[in-house]
Amino acid sequence: MDRRAFGLGAMATLSLSACASANPRILSYSGPEVTSLVINKGARKMYLLHNEKILKEYKVDLGFAPQGTKTKKGDGRTPEGTYLIDRRNPNSRYHLSLGISYPNSKDIAQAKAAGVDPGGDIFIHGQPNKRSERKRAKKTTDWTAGCIAVKNEEIEEIYAMVNEGTVITLRP
Repeated sequence: MDRRAFGLGAMATLSLSACASANPRILSYSGPEVTSLVINKGARKMYLLHNEKILKEYKVDLGFAPQGTKTKKGDGRTPEGTYLIDRRNPNSRYHLSLGISYPNSKDIAQAKAAGVDPGGDIFIHGQPNKRSERKRAKKTTDWTAGCIAVKNEEIEEIYAMVNEGTVITLRP
């Protein structure tokens, strides 16, 4: 085999392996059902529960202005209240994501009364896929626009364990 053919083959193999490693792992889970999630914003903790039993606990980062509940688009706050996990995104701009059903009808009514947009697109997600955004996220805690962020290995676990329709409660 000549050097050129070998070099091209090696480059193609490395390129494919780099693409494969950029994709998130989708794990499977066969343990007890996660019946609810609880986020304790003050403690920066997320708990996955089966009924009253804690199955897993994670440290989280929140929105860049974590005190208080989200009231409008762009305020940097993470919502407080009870919602549902309403969607799954394996192709997120972050390493996997689970959507939270914010805003609910109460959030929308309060925002409308205040004359503001309540915002939306609140997720539990991993780290940013873009290198520049990853560097910024590593430098500070509470770096999201209002989402709940965990490590990439953790979102892979959470993504496998949590189904759409699961209740999530976000506490101060």
